Amino acid sequence: MGTVMQVTGTTACLPLSLLNDEGYIALCEGDFHAIPAALLLHDISCKPVFFANPSMPHRGEMLFSHCTAPSKVDGRHPAPVRLLTHYESDFGAAPKVEPPKGMKVTAVNPDFQGQAFLGLRGEIVRTPSYPICRTQWEIAFEGDTQVLAENVRGWHWVLCEGDYLKEVAYAVRKAGLGFIVPAKSR
Repeated sequence: MGTVMQVTGTTACLPLSLLNDEGYIALCEGDFHAIPAALLLHDISCKPVFFANPSMPHRGEMLFSHCTAPSKVDGRHPAPVRLLTHYESDFGAAPKVEPPKGMKVTAVNPDFQGQAFLGLRGEIVRTPSYPICRTQWEIAFEGDTQVLAENVRGWHWVLCEGDYLKEVAYAVRKAGLGFIVPAKSR
C-alpha cells in the first residue's frame, strides 16, 4: 500500500472495489494463501468476493472488515456505499459498503499451509462503524463459537453473498484438502 500511495497519490481501495464490481478478483495486500479461496468462491458463486479481516468469533457472531469491498455483492445491484478515507492512513477514498441486514453469506478461511479451509454460512446482522477498516459486516453464523475459534486458519477470509458452503466443501475435498465446518451447538 505504501508504494501505491507514493506513486499514485492515493490508495487502491476504490479502484479495487470497482474492479470487483466488474467481475474481476482484485485483492488488497500480498496475502497469497487467500487467492485460491477467492478464485474458488468467485467461480462457484459467479459473484464478487469480499476479502476481509476477521474478528474473533463471539456469541455466534463475527465481524469482517476491509476497505476494498465490492458494492455489487449480489453480482448485479449496488448496495448503499459511503466513500470515506482509507482507515489506517486517513488518505484516499475507501468504500463503506452496506448490504441489507439478513443477507445470507458464505465465508471461507484458508490456512497458511494450503492444507485446509474453514467454512461457514451466516447472515449479516449489522454494518457498524467501528474505528477499523471501512466496510464492516457483522455476521451471525451457524455453528459453535468455541469450535470456530479453535479452528480459525489463516489471517484473511473471503466472503460472498449466498449459500455456497456445500459446493465449496465439495471442491476443496476433491482437491485433497481438509474442510472444516463448525458443528452446531446442541
